[in-house]
Amino acid sequence: MDTPRLSVGGRIAHYRHRNGNRSQAAIAGLCGISERYLSMVENGKRIPSHTVLVRIAAELGVPVAALLTDDTPPEPTAPLTIAPDVARALMGHRPPAGTTPAAPLALRERVEQAWSSWQTSEQRFTDAASILPSLISDVEHAVRAHRHSNDPTARRETLRTAADLYGLLRSYCRRTGRLDLSLMAADRAMRAAEDADDPVRIAAASWNLGHVLLSDPRDGAIQEASDIALTAAARLKRDTRSAEAAAMQGALELVAVVADARQHHWWQARERLDKRAKPLGKKAGDGNVAYTVFGPTNVHLHALSIEMLAGQASDALTVADGIDTSQLPSREREFTFTLEVARCYAMRRDDAGLLVHLLRAEELSAEDFVRSPIALDLLAELRRRVRPTYRGQVEGLARRVGLD
Repeated sequence: MDTPRLSVGGRIAHYRHRNGNRSQAAIAGLCGISERYLSMVENGKRIPSHTVLVRIAAELGVPVAALLTDDTPPEPTAPLTIAPDVARALMGHRPPAGTTPAAPLALRERVEQAWSSWQTSEQRFTDAASILPSLISDVEHAVRAHRHSNDPTARRETLRTAADLYGLLRSYCRRTGRLDLSLMAADRAMRAAEDADDPVRIAAASWNLGHVLLSDPRDGAIQEASDIALTAAARLKRDTRSAEAAAMQGALELVAVVADARQHHWWQARERLDKRAKPLGKKAGDGNVAYTVFGPTNVHLHALSIEMLAGQASDALTVADGIDTSQLPSREREFTFTLEVARCYAMRRDDAGLLVHLLRAEELSAEDFVRSPIALDLLAELRRRVRPTYRGQVEGLARRVGLD
C-alpha cells in the first residue's frame, strides 16, 4: 500500500491530490461544505461528521474506510448468488461419454437464445440458472466429441459456439460473485476461440478477460486488463479489416478507457475515447458484435462513466442528456447507465433525482439491483437521510430489494 500513516484530514488531502489533483474548492463545493471548512479538516483543526466524511469519500472515489484506516479495503463485490447447478456444470459434471453429442446448429441456436435472455430478460439470473447447466454439459460434450473429428467444419463451429457460451458464463459468474469461475470461463473462451482459429472470437475472449481483470482487486490487475485489451486490438487490426473487427477493436479500446479512468488518468481516458474508440464507433455503427454492444451509443455511455468516476457530476449529467438507450440490445447496459446517472445525482445531493433513477433501475431489472453493491449502497445512504416527502417510496424500495 502506498498511503502513508496520516490523520483523517491528511488522508483526505493525500487522496485529493492523488486522485486527480483536484482543488479544495471543487471538492468542497460538491460536498456541500465551504472551502475554508475543508481546509481546516485537512489541517486537523476540525473533525468532519460521518455524513460529511461519506460525501468526501464519494467525491474522492474511495471507500470511507480508506480515510479512517491504514489498510486498503477490498473493492465491493457482488453477493454470492451463483446457481449451484451452474457451478457444478462448470467444474466437470457431464453426461456419459457414450452419449451422442448435439448437432452444432442446435447448440448454436441454444447459445444464441441464452445470450438473448441474458441481455434482454428482466429475470436473466433466474433464466440463466435454468438454462445454463444443461447447455454447459452439452457444449462441452460436443467439444470433446469433435476433438478428433473428421469433419473440420463441425469441429470449428462447435468451438465457436463454445467460445460464445464461455463469454456469457464469464459475465454470469462475475455478477453472481464468483470471480474465480469468471476467470476460468474467460480462459476457456480463449482456448476455444484459438482452437477455432477465429480472430474476432479470440479478440472477444481478450475482451472478456479484460473485464474479469477490471473486477480483480489485486494491485496491477487493472493495468493488466488494459495491456491485454490493447495487445488484442493491435493483433486484430493486423489480422483482419472486416466491419466486425472494427467493432471488436472499439470494444477493446473501451476496456482500456475504463482502466484509465479507474486509475484516475482522466485526460488519458478522455483522449483514448475521443481519438480511438469514437472513430471505430462511427465506422462500426451501433451493433452487438460478439455480444459487446459496441457502437456510438456505447462510446457515449463510457464518456458518462469517465466524468462520473472523475466526480464531475454536472458534466456527466450533461453527457447523459444526449444519450438514448432505448434501442440498446442489452437491458444490463441500460441498467448500468441508469445506475451511473443515479450516482451523479447522489454526488449532487439531489435525492429526488437519485430516487427516480433507483426506481428506474429496479424497473429495468430487480434481479440486477439486488446483486449490485453500488445500487444497494446508494439506496442505504438515501434511506439514512431521506426527507419525509420521499420516505414512503424509499422504504418501499428497500423492502422490495431486501434491505433491512
